Amino acid sequence: MSAVEEETDRQITLEIWRGQKEGFYQSYSVPAQESQTILDVVTYVQRRIDPTLSYRFACRIGMCGSCAMMVNGQPRWTCRTHASKVLKDGKIRLSPLRNLPVIKDLATDMTEFFEKWQAAKGCFVPTDGQSQEFAAVEPKSKERKEADAGIECLGCGVCYAACDVVAWNKDYLGPAALNRAWTLVNDERDSDKMGHLAAVAVDAGCHACHSHQQCATYCPNNLNPTRAIAGLKRMSVAAVLKGELK
Repeated sequence: MSAVEEETDRQITLEIWRGQKEGFYQSYSVPAQESQTILDVVTYVQRRIDPTLSYRFACRIGMCGSCAMMVNGQPRWTCRTHASKVLKDGKIRLSPLRNLPVIKDLATDMTEFFEKWQAAKGCFVPTDGQSQEFAAVEPKSKERKEADAGIECLGCGVCYAACDVVAWNKDYLGPAALNRAWTLVNDERDSDKMGHLAAVAVDAGCHACHSHQQCATYCPNNLNPTRAIAGLKRMSVAAVLKGELK
């Protein structure tokens, strides 16, 4: 028997959440292949075993983050996660992202996640909407470096699913929305710094963060929202002391 045949003969057992908020784990056996990802095995189930399985993906190359789900209880991008590295006794348990409503099976409703971006005023406000000139921003400035550190967020929801504060307090804005606010208050081109600060310095805003670092631990792009949130805490307190923020 060839090495390829031996590889194909091995099986991986997937325990996949089926249903919505109420549901159950259903087991599937999938042939083990070299270098296969979690997204590969889920796609195998949907295309060859059970076409009713629902899940979400887009690029499949680790760029968009839409394939995120819970893998053995941890939020991960499934296109970047190799099945062989997360096997536990020959099994892998998959469920929808934590802290989000479930549409069906592994697909979650991201509406509240992005509504919190809106609540945090995560929209850039230009200083001069009529200017046709490019703003000159010094690459080595402290503010530019702070903003750059957080701009690679793709809105995948992994940090939101990892956050224990979100699990305890559904009103909490969450690490992604607060990270976005931090990039804006450090962007010298933005004209509403106090507006962004006021939006996040609320009961369920930056001061609700317990600094558990779960968001930083699981972020696929190695961002550190906890650090950004700490910056918002300092900046908002300073603004209150100066009378700039009530």
